[in-house]
Amino acid sequence: MTTRPKILLLDTASLYFRAYFGVPDSVRAPDGTPVNAVRGLIEFLTRLVQDHHPDELVACMDADWRPHWRVELIPSYKAHRVAVETETGPDEEEIPDTLSPQVPIIEDVLDALGIARVGVAGYEADDIIGTLALRAAGPVDIVTGDRDLYQLVDDARGVRVLYPLKGVGMMQATDEAVLREKYGVDGPGYADLALLRGDPSDGLPGVPGIGEKTAAKLLDAFGDLAGIMAAVDDPAAKLTPSQRRRLDEARGYVAVAPKVVQVAADVPLPAFDPALPKEPRDPERLEELAARWGLGRVVNRLLVELRA
Repeated sequence: MTTRPKILLLDTASLYFRAYFGVPDSVRAPDGTPVNAVRGLIEFLTRLVQDHHPDELVACMDADWRPHWRVELIPSYKAHRVAVETETGPDEEEIPDTLSPQVPIIEDVLDALGIARVGVAGYEADDIIGTLALRAAGPVDIVTGDRDLYQLVDDARGVRVLYPLKGVGMMQATDEAVLREKYGVDGPGYADLALLRGDPSDGLPGVPGIGEKTAAKLLDAFGDLAGIMAAVDDPAAKLTPSQRRRLDEARGYVAVAPKVVQVAADVPLPAFDPALPKEPRDPERLEELAARWGLGRVVNRLLVELRA
């Protein structure tokens, strides 16, 4: 019997943001450049490999953190996070000044290690993760601090979300039982729940007056978003007058929001090798990067785990 590979999919930006805020900015390269996010992410990778022993690992990237096709449907999507908007270029996400210079260093280190790094123009990392998770033959663990990806949880296919509670040393392994206990829904139901309640962090307005608990009760009663909206048109359906009115008034939003909230499953992915490397792809480049940015010890610890 062929053993199915175990796959780790990293929501890379989510993890380096956590590393940036979790590691003191006094962590600097020999030239004084802050490298706290870089070091923290490498330490995250070391712990993930040590604890979960994946066969394959993919660092999924935001080639476009605010895709135009999502903004066309809901203009408020991530609008509050836009730092600069130009007529000739994409919006720029507002991120801490000392983090943005570290992102190219992270990319260089991943490439020198030989860890697959995948981003596709016009798509977010969530969309890369969704496409890979649905194509995967083996069990999949999605490592993210973004609850939006709970929608991909699927016990039958072995898809879980590892949600960091404290660093990556304490992870919540989120399966369908956890979702039902916390939210009263399964994976696909979580997308409907998020759509109804809204998400200020992503600029999703939700349905006014429908919070998380009410959304969960409606989904339990009517099955899914389509069932809820069918109930709005059914005078016999057990909706309160205010729920019926609010949902009716939100038809325009409800019609377009699923495409915005649901991760894409059909991203045209480039060819890449997801296998976890045992040795760095470019050892000389890795040594150069480790020396320049003062990462020797953390890189060596990661290499020990990769070779184990």
